[in-house]
Amino acid sequence: MRRRPVESIEYGVGRYLDQPYETALPHVVEALKTEGFGVVTEIDVRETMREKLGVDVTPHTILGACNPELAHAALQVEPDLGVLLPCNVVVYATPRGTRVTAVNAGAMLGMVGNPALERIAAEVGRRLDRVLESL
Repeated sequence: MRRRPVESIEYGVGRYLDQPYETALPHVVEALKTEGFGVVTEIDVRETMREKLGVDVTPHTILGACNPELAHAALQVEPDLGVLLPCNVVVYATPRGTRVTAVNAGAMLGMVGNPALERIAAEVGRRLDRVLESL
């Protein structure tokens, strides 16, 4: 299986995987766990769109990933930060296989404007980068 590069976008970082969605999704969850993230929410976008709108879309899941220690540290610095948590990671089927994209923690936490969050955002970013690199 050929490894595809990690790609940055303004609000996230992601990569394409040469494997089907059904195989990729549990691998992403395990990679998150390895880096200390628990999956606290899992939204099946396909099922939600089917139920609410009667439309069929490709398999697509939004995982809400949370590292308790880093979340606690961030909330101690900025109590209202919960509006930006957890860190979302999307996994969806494409004609090329599967796309996995994680939020850019630096961009997300940077909008808060609190320099005390920079170290935490950098650590979250490093961990999410390792998740993607491991896939």
